[in-house]
This record gives sequence, C-alpha cells and structure tokens, in this order.
Amino acid sequence: MNFPMTFTVFDRPSMDSELDAAVSAAKEQALANRCYGILVTRHAANRFTVALSEAVPFGLTREFQVW
Repeated sequence: MNFPMTFTVFDRPSMDSELDAAVSAAKEQALANRCYGILVTRHAANRFTVALSEAVPFGLTREFQVW
C-alpha cells in the first residue's frame, strides 16, 4: 500500500475494517523504516487519511480531526 491513503466509507462496519486495514499496513511500513509514526486524519464523517508522519514519534498513532 502507498501512503498517504485516503478513503471514503459508507457505514460503520466498513469504516472500522478500512481503518484497521490501513493502520495495520502503515504499522508494517513504519516498522520497516523505524522513523515514522502514524497519523489518522478525519476530514468528514466518512472520509479519512492514514499517513506515515515524521511529526508523530515512531511507535505511536495519533488521530486528528479537521472537520
């Protein structure tokens, strides 16, 4: 998977599964590089971005809401 990854969901179950899959993939890539944390940004009720971020310390996942 390439990061950042932005996606739109249409219900709660798909939100949970999409976020879980994206964060798991981001964790794998962060572990390989050992210099990024994970930033999950909520742009709207149904739109998210999962990204590797140098602003987030390695080993942490942070959430941010812009809506």
